[in-house]
Amino acid sequence: MTIKHMRYLLISTDHLTDDLLFRDNEDFRAGMNYTAVVSHVLDVHPLAFILMSNHVHYILYTSKEMAKTYMDRLKQLYGRYFQKKYGINEFLRKQRLDIRELKMEDESLHRGIAYLQMNCVAANITPHPFLYSWGTGSCFFQEARTRGTPLSDFSRRKAIRLLHSNIRLPGNYRMGEDGYILPESYVLVQWVESLFRSARRYSYFLNTSSKARLRIEKDAAPAFRDQVILEAMTDLCHSLYRCHSPRDLDRKQNADLLRQLYRRFNPDVNQLARVTGTPYSEIAAILDDFE
Repeated sequence: MTIKHMRYLLISTDHLTDDLLFRDNEDFRAGMNYTAVVSHVLDVHPLAFILMSNHVHYILYTSKEMAKTYMDRLKQLYGRYFQKKYGINEFLRKQRLDIRELKMEDESLHRGIAYLQMNCVAANITPHPFLYSWGTGSCFFQEARTRGTPLSDFSRRKAIRLLHSNIRLPGNYRMGEDGYILPESYVLVQWVESLFRSARRYSYFLNTSSKARLRIEKDAAPAFRDQVILEAMTDLCHSLYRCHSPRDLDRKQNADLLRQLYRRFNPDVNQLARVTGTPYSEIAAILDDFE
């Protein structure tokens, strides 16, 4: 790959409106580990990335063709995992990619990294990206660099089980307590820190990003994560209707379930739609009658 074809690229997937990419922490762990695997195999290392419940963002320094290959490999690995766990085929085919070039000269690269990092804050999941586990939120401008256990300390069998992959990763990659390869093992942390030059300047870009402004406009307490509502929905289906899924409910029961979730967790309609798989318009009508 020649230098002239290399670009700083922000790659985003469509936001799923009626389902979740990551339904529980095990799914997030798989996504984190597959990111490490694909980065190593293709020798393309992210500047930053974040996994959200219904979409993902990556910033890579590579060609557009390799960026597509990178995402295709991720979708292939995670799609196979998702199919095995949930029995759903070709789940990721409906997620299109948006690829945008960023530049250092106009600071769009700085703003792009900040925008990516602040996704979890704009979603009211956490007050600061440092507190969000699924991505590079805690990677930059941190004093401690020795978290986790070197992968070389694990047996080959245990590494395969944790990674959901038989790809052999470098022994100096570090496994965190939550069961995934820490992004610091392969993300270009020092390069990103040199781009921002200081923690103070990095914080400035975080606090002035479009996602930060969105969070300020909402002025709301952190919301319940999609996975919390999904787990509660499953429990309510079992306890109230003696079934395992909303798919087993009739129309009246489904409306009652939506009202129960709204009353208990105060989610917005978009969150209910992606967690329950019920169309936005149908939920809006049900909640309008409820209120």
